[in-house]
Amino acid sequence: MFTGIIETLGEVKSIQTEGTNIHFTISSSISNELKIDQSVAHNGVCLTVVSLADGLHTVTAIEETLNKTSLGILVIGSKVNLERCMQMNARLDGHIVQGHVDQTAKCILVNELDGSWEYRFKYDASLGNVTVEKGSACVNGISLTVVNSQIDEFSVFIIPYTHEHTNLHEVKVGDTVNLEFDIIGKYVARLMGKA
Repeated sequence: MFTGIIETLGEVKSIQTEGTNIHFTISSSISNELKIDQSVAHNGVCLTVVSLADGLHTVTAIEETLNKTSLGILVIGSKVNLERCMQMNARLDGHIVQGHVDQTAKCILVNELDGSWEYRFKYDASLGNVTVEKGSACVNGISLTVVNSQIDEFSVFIIPYTHEHTNLHEVKVGDTVNLEFDIIGKYVARLMGKA
């Protein structure tokens, strides 16, 4: 389980294909602290550390993960939001994030305001996912508050710290991001017969 509070940005250093799997080697400030078999969210996708080297860690994405997420569009040099699993004795500063991406979305607006940024995302509502005004959504692993919620799109507003310390500052109109919808909202939607 994660919180959606990004610890650091990693950089993709190597991409290797093996069958339908892709191995990503990432450099980051936390790579030397990781252990083999540890779960780490990469742009909101929970992946297992499979090997370690000096300042580097490698994770593997299988075909199902690549089909559901934006990991397949990463290239060498891509910046990746990283978060280690939440410790049970820690504060929950964001919201409950599983690291199980529900679907991807397209960025349809980046609006630089006076001291903040608005991002708007459009997603396929036919998959049954919903957002709630002032509820939470996880975008590329970042816990964010939903505003201007509609059936198939929503906005988030970003403070300068989040803009600088996550890969949102690289997201442009037309780019694809990972979405994980709020787990409580997903259960309510299922109970109401909407998913």
